[in-house]
Amino acid sequence: MNSQNNLSKLFPMIKTREQVLEEIHSKDNLRGKFETWTEDQKENFLSICTGAKGVKMLYDCYFKEILNPEYTPERLSALLSIIIGKKVTVKYQLPNDNTRIGDELSLVITDIVVELEDGTLANIEVQKLGYAFTGERASCYSADLLLRQYKRVRDSLKNNFSYKNIAPVYTIVFLESSPRSFKEYKDIFIHKFSAVSNSGLELNMLQNYVFIPVDIFLEKLHNSGIQSELDAWLTFIGCDEPEFIIKLIEQYPLFKPMYQDLHNMCLNTERMMDMFSEELKILDRNTVKYMIDELQEELDDTKTQLTDAKTQLTAAQKQLSDASSQLSDKDATIAELSTEKTAFMQLINQLDDPNVDKEAILSKLRELKRKIAELENAQKG
Repeated sequence: MNSQNNLSKLFPMIKTREQVLEEIHSKDNLRGKFETWTEDQKENFLSICTGAKGVKMLYDCYFKEILNPEYTPERLSALLSIIIGKKVTVKYQLPNDNTRIGDELSLVITDIVVELEDGTLANIEVQKLGYAFTGERASCYSADLLLRQYKRVRDSLKNNFSYKNIAPVYTIVFLESSPRSFKEYKDIFIHKFSAVSNSGLELNMLQNYVFIPVDIFLEKLHNSGIQSELDAWLTFIGCDEPEFIIKLIEQYPLFKPMYQDLHNMCLNTERMMDMFSEELKILDRNTVKYMIDELQEELDDTKTQLTDAKTQLTAAQKQLSDASSQLSDKDATIAELSTEKTAFMQLINQLDDPNVDKEAILSKLRELKRKIAELENAQKG
């Protein structure tokens, strides 16, 4: 019996492919929307609705629905307790910072800020594609979260305010496709950061960070299976393969009601199509922003290399000038070197142009060094 049938046994409400397609083609608005998708997108949608693969919790709509801090706070509380490493309880959700959303919505898919029972604030993000400058961005958002708390507590306590009333803040980031730097730690799928001193002095520093590269966890899952409650939660968050979903439910039955809720959502085909369309739009924006960030990193690297090349060219130009003055009696050679000197001066002036062909410059540099060596040998002769 295949995995799809097994999922259907666990969740009898799952529709067949024929039922979903029949409903889509019976309504003009659904059929029109369906036809705008690529073949891969159509197949992906049908696989989700029919149980051929699991529902992807890393989609914003599913994450916020199933782990909703207002309606099912106990679920998010359980997840955060496992990640933070101590039992915590979600008290309520805070409004998002509109400035943050407007600036970074293209890559931050899910952005939930909650206050825990002990006053701790946690910002939970899901990123489809990892940011460039991951640490820098997280630091800025953590600082913003801390400042928001400070203002809120100060205004509420007024004259009774004390810094001891400020609780820790956590920035928790799930990365569906992690940046290159995370790939160097391919056996580690949770990274925790907090401030520590070099002396052993302990102070209550408030900012904490947790980065979870889900793609790296999935590699571990395929090799080792589900070995802990953290593994179980990350399987639920990141894995859409029926085989592992079935194993997860067998080992941790608490996840079955959550999958039940997900598959109940799939019964409303029109709503599912609207949510899926929105996810596709977000993914398109993600891809563009990710490519821009990657290009910026490449341009920064290229700029460094071009600066080095400029230094080498300047040194070569000096060698050229020295060789020209020493070989003044070789008119033909001097004329040739003068032409090369002019060409290189032009190239040096072009180095600030982002469209410059760096390889052509380096090739020209090697040719110049060869000619200088010939001149020096001629001088010795």
